[in-house]
Amino acid sequence: MSEEKNSVKILVPATSANCGPGFDCLGLATTLCNELDFTLLEKKEVTAEVEGEGAEDIPHDGENLIWKSAETVIKRAGRSEEFKGAKIRMKNRIPVSRGLGSSSAAIVAGLFAANEILKRPFDKNKLLEFACEIEGHPDNVAPAILGGFTVSTMEKGKVQSFSFMPKINLKLVVAVPDFQLSTSKARAVLPENVSRRDAIFNISRAAMLVAALLEGREDFLKTAFDDAIHQPYRAKLVPGMEEVFSAAKNAGASGVALSGAGSCLIAFALEKNHLENQIASTMVETFRKHEVNARALILDIDKTGVKTA
Repeated sequence: MSEEKNSVKILVPATSANCGPGFDCLGLATTLCNELDFTLLEKKEVTAEVEGEGAEDIPHDGENLIWKSAETVIKRAGRSEEFKGAKIRMKNRIPVSRGLGSSSAAIVAGLFAANEILKRPFDKNKLLEFACEIEGHPDNVAPAILGGFTVSTMEKGKVQSFSFMPKINLKLVVAVPDFQLSTSKARAVLPENVSRRDAIFNISRAAMLVAALLEGREDFLKTAFDDAIHQPYRAKLVPGMEEVFSAAKNAGASGVALSGAGSCLIAFALEKNHLENQIASTMVETFRKHEVNARALILDIDKTGVKTA
């Protein structure tokens, strides 16, 4: 069996979870993508060539997350005796441990690549179920698979995700600080319980955000990205976060949020205003005032999620 027949090249998008008030339930896919060339092998051997973000820290053997995720599809499809290894070539553009879904991208890449080579025994909803089993939650894997903005719920381990493209054309301005922030550390600072007032605050903003995006109501965005249950506690982990938020809004952003667990901050700008470059430079400069070096990415919302290249 030729390697070429059992190979696929895919693109998997960076994602941002929470989007402000939608803690662990809202997410979006961006046009920043990792590239994967993936080949399934009959022999028991896993090799990985990695270039780009995180190359020095990613396992180059059977512990590679892409392979371990691909194994899930192979086993569930009953093909473990046929395919025992893989050749992996990765070109990573997604910053690692910055709140842009780098681990979710690896999981989704492995699941999708194996599924393509095996002639799609599973649909995207089933791949999403597998991804949640591996990742533990849907907030990044859902947009990586489905694209667009996603709203996800979990019930007894089962996930339901709704994907949509907003009726507002947005530019995503992502400030990427030069330090990593682990999800476990970012979760450790959160309180066990929140007040009724803060819960109501977030429920109302999350509902308003989805409604405004679906109906194209730009006038409701100014407060719809606000959050009271996770960002205030995580602010101390990202020097200058509140000041960067304020500076981005003053420069014309319709909303700003901590991207996932951080350390990236993401601003949402109306495309028609052409202010994304101004917002980007303002965010970087404000970080610099707090002795944090950062770079800016200007992205769009990805419509499709993971796909073949």
